[in-house]
Amino acid sequence: MLERPEAPLHTNGSERDIRDQVKKRKISGGTRSELGRQCRDTFSSLKATCRKLNISFWEYLTDRISCSDQIPLLPHLLEQRIALSA
Repeated sequence: MLERPEAPLHTNGSERDIRDQVKKRKISGGTRSELGRQCRDTFSSLKATCRKLNISFWEYLTDRISCSDQIPLLPHLLEQRIALSA
């Protein structure tokens, strides 16, 4: 019996999520530093999460930088979505 039956039994979604990042890395040759890689990975993850939640990535970034807090934090939005699906 599965502990989380809502989780897919395959990794197609995860692999699809990183495909664009892998293409960009191959074309550009990667980053110049470890900090650059961490920044790229962080922003890629934020962008993918915003896309899955149907939130504009640029609006989310603007909201965070301006400290206007009109858009909830992504972890809170994920918790809400999980609660609604349960």
